[in-house]
Amino acid sequence: MFSDELEKISWEETTRRINAKTDADVRRALSKEHCDVEDFMALISPAAVPYLETMARLSKKYTEERFGKTISMFVPLYITNSCTNSCVYCGFHISNPMPRTILTEEEIVNEYKAIKKLAPFENLLLVTGENPAKAGVPYIARALDLAKPYFSNLKIEVMPLKAEEYAELKEHGMNGVICFQETYHKANYNIYHPRGMKSRFEWRVNGFDRMGQAGVHSIGMGVLIGLEKEWRTDICMMAYHLRYLQKHYWKTKYSVNFPRMRPSENGGFQPNVVMSDRELAQVTFAMRIFDHDVDISYSTREPAFIRDHMATLGVTTMSAESKTEPGGYYSYPQTLEQFHVSDERKAVEVDKALKSLGREPVWKDWDASFDLKRV
Repeated sequence: MFSDELEKISWEETTRRINAKTDADVRRALSKEHCDVEDFMALISPAAVPYLETMARLSKKYTEERFGKTISMFVPLYITNSCTNSCVYCGFHISNPMPRTILTEEEIVNEYKAIKKLAPFENLLLVTGENPAKAGVPYIARALDLAKPYFSNLKIEVMPLKAEEYAELKEHGMNGVICFQETYHKANYNIYHPRGMKSRFEWRVNGFDRMGQAGVHSIGMGVLIGLEKEWRTDICMMAYHLRYLQKHYWKTKYSVNFPRMRPSENGGFQPNVVMSDRELAQVTFAMRIFDHDVDISYSTREPAFIRDHMATLGVTTMSAESKTEPGGYYSYPQTLEQFHVSDERKAVEVDKALKSLGREPVWKDWDASFDLKRV
C-alpha cells in the first residue's frame, strides 16, 4: 500500500530538496526526454521560474504529441450534500446548519435530462458528500444505473470504498473514480479533517490502491492548494504517488488536478497559501514534462482566462457549466454550494472559446464498446 511507501519519504527533507534545486538542476531536467521525481522537484522549484517560457513550449509539444488539440469535456453532478465529515474548509461539513439534500431517483433523472439540454455531455461525474449510511454504495449504484441511458462515460467522486465495492460499481457502469487526497502531509492532515471517516489518513491514501486492485479504468487524483504552505511538497508527494500507482496498476489511466482554494468572503477557513497564476502555470507545465501521458484537469474553480490559456499549453480535461450544489441543474438551483465556481460561462460559450483558440472540445471520448474486457 502507498501509505507504507509514504512513510519512507520525509516531508521536511523533500521540502529542503525542492528549495535547494539550482539552475543547473532545472536545465538538466529540461534536457531529459523522461523525468523522474527528482527532476520534477527541480521543475516546480523557485529555480525554474526563469524557464517558464521554455517549460510552456515543452508542455505544449508533449501535450499535442499525446492528445492532439483535443480537450475532453465533462460535467459534475452533486446528488447529495449529506456528509458526516468535519473538513474545516468545506461547505458540506457536518456542523454547518445547512439543509441537507439527497436527491430521489426522479430528481436524479431530472438532473440528467437538464444536463443533456446544456450541451452534448457524455462524460458525467457523480459527486456526493460522505454519508455511507444514507447515500452509500447502493444509492450510488442506482444513480449509475439511471445514468446509462443518458451518458456513455460515468465517473464518481465519493467517499473511499473497499476494493470489492469499486468492483461492484464497475458492474453498474462506473468507468472511473476521482479522489482528492487534499494533502499528503500526514502530521497536519487531521488539522483539516478532525472527525469523520475522512480523518483516517491511511484509509484515504490507500483508497487508490483499492481502486487499482478493483481494476478501475481511470483514476483521478489531486491535492487542494491552500491547505499546506509548502504546496510544492504536496504536489511532489502526488508525483511520487502517481509513479507508484503506474508501476503497480499499469493498465489504469490516470489524471491529476491541483485546484486552488480562494480566500473566503464570509469569515470561513482561509487558505494558508494563495498560489499565483504563474505558479499554477509552472506546476502544470512541470507535470506535463514529468508525465507526457497523464490527463491534467482544470475545473470551473479556475477563472475563464486561465482555463482558456492553459488549454493550449497542457490541460487536457475540463468541466463546464458546473453546479456545486445538489440538484443545481434542475431540482434545487438555489441550494448552498460546496464552493463557488470562477468560470460561470455556459457550456456553449466554453466550447466556442476553445474552438477560437484552435482546440477541439470532445464531449464523448470513451464508450463501453471500446473496453475489450466487456466483449
